Amino acid sequence: MAVTETAPGEAMAEHTEVEEPSATRSAHEGILRRQSARESAARTYARALPIVPVRARGLTIEGADGRRYLDCLSGAGTLALGHNHPVVLEAIHQVLDSGAPLHVLDLATPVKDAFITELFRTLPPGLADHARVQFCGPAGTDAVEAAFKLVRAATGRNGMLAFAGAYHGMTSGALEASGDAFDVRVARLPYPQDYRCPFGVGGPHGAELAARWTESVLDDPKSGVPMPAGMILEPIQGEGGVLPAPDAWMRRMRRITADRSIPLIADEVQTGVGRTGAFWAVEHSGITPDVMVLSKAIGGSLPLAVVVYREELDVWEPGAHAGTFRGNQLAMAAGTATMAYVRENGLTERAATLGARMLEQLRGLSREFSVIGDVRGRGLMIGVEIVEEGSGGGERSGVAGPRGANGPDETGRSGESRGPDEDCGAAGLLDSVGLSRTDDAGPVVMPGSIASPRPASPELAIAVQRECLRRGLIVELGGRHASVVRLLPPLTITDEQATAVLDRLADAVAAVARGHGRGAG
Repeated sequence: MAVTETAPGEAMAEHTEVEEPSATRSAHEGILRRQSARESAARTYARALPIVPVRARGLTIEGADGRRYLDCLSGAGTLALGHNHPVVLEAIHQVLDSGAPLHVLDLATPVKDAFITELFRTLPPGLADHARVQFCGPAGTDAVEAAFKLVRAATGRNGMLAFAGAYHGMTSGALEASGDAFDVRVARLPYPQDYRCPFGVGGPHGAELAARWTESVLDDPKSGVPMPAGMILEPIQGEGGVLPAPDAWMRRMRRITADRSIPLIADEVQTGVGRTGAFWAVEHSGITPDVMVLSKAIGGSLPLAVVVYREELDVWEPGAHAGTFRGNQLAMAAGTATMAYVRENGLTERAATLGARMLEQLRGLSREFSVIGDVRGRGLMIGVEIVEEGSGGGERSGVAGPRGANGPDETGRSGESRGPDEDCGAAGLLDSVGLSRTDDAGPVVMPGSIASPRPASPELAIAVQRECLRRGLIVELGGRHASVVRLLPPLTITDEQATAVLDRLADAVAAVARGHGRGAG
């Protein structure tokens, strides 16, 4: 596909290389050289995206070299309304022009009162009616730490339950609950997925096995996992590879935790404020968590993080959790404007509709190029997994495929899980998902299983990201092996812009496929 349309009022980057004036190019390269010489080796995005942004509006970024890019990173999901949206700028200007204090610790202010009012207006009803809010340090990881402290204080217990592939932040407690932890106080549970199901079955059957595993860990006195202080989960694993949790599985986790008096923490740092086609991703399944961890988009592009929780958990003494920069007035004003704009202008419904269309088009692209192993997501949170060359893989043997009758629909959702069987032993689990076994002379035969998907290819994913950048498209990589091309466009993206994004991504995939001798599947 080729780019043919330009969004109204926004210049598009050209596919061809642009000759920048030597002075402009020299300034651009000089800034990048100084960054490399002076900044930490821990920098990430700057390595994959060697650009120097100087202006931005909506979906478009202009670099110091004069080139323009379509930004489908959106501050890692922070920019719900894109760059410098007028309502956000107006809210910030109003605070600055009013002479209001910019730093107030945790004092009450009209700006904070308006933010909390708008936030509570959007929360799931079962939580908003009986909630407390704690302002934390300015990053999502600070809110995760606060949530852990809260449930530990409320329950008197210490351990936590989390899921394989999770990402909850970079501070020590958040890392313990994330997928690449080392020394941990957190028990790991399987997160359901179709393409690389840990049980080899995918769909509702795989989700059912994951739920039963969780129940077994909690109810088996010899599991080695004491009753935890809480369970934390992402309704969609973002950094884990854009994996939407099945709605039925989410409801099952809610029942499992409620029946055992385990507080359920929903990490909505990246999924919140309309990103997934609902204002909060937990709304898809209809559950009400005990705690919600919020950041990114709620600050309207500025640093802000909060924990919202049921009032009966509010056992903290004064000063039990604090933070010097928890009273960011500009972020609260920008966040209020952002949440109100999303709510009043139907951007959640827009994300659901446009996201479903983009997913369908990308799945068509996956049938054209064998280097695309899977396409998944929900709303405007989309992932394209890049795999090694080959044909087949990922198809079920004996049952419908992952995107068939029992798999995700156009929004990335899986179908309903089966209820628990009477026989919960190994044979019962096999029977419950349609699996059978041979005698001792032969291997295990699993008619309901899926073929092993092809290996992830981080090298090709990097190549796709690089080709996207050459075409003026900024995308992020994620997933277990950094092989998932992620699209997180602002909720304000137009149909024309979405077409341009998909065209450029398709051109990038085609270039990589040709360059590596990997053509259509």
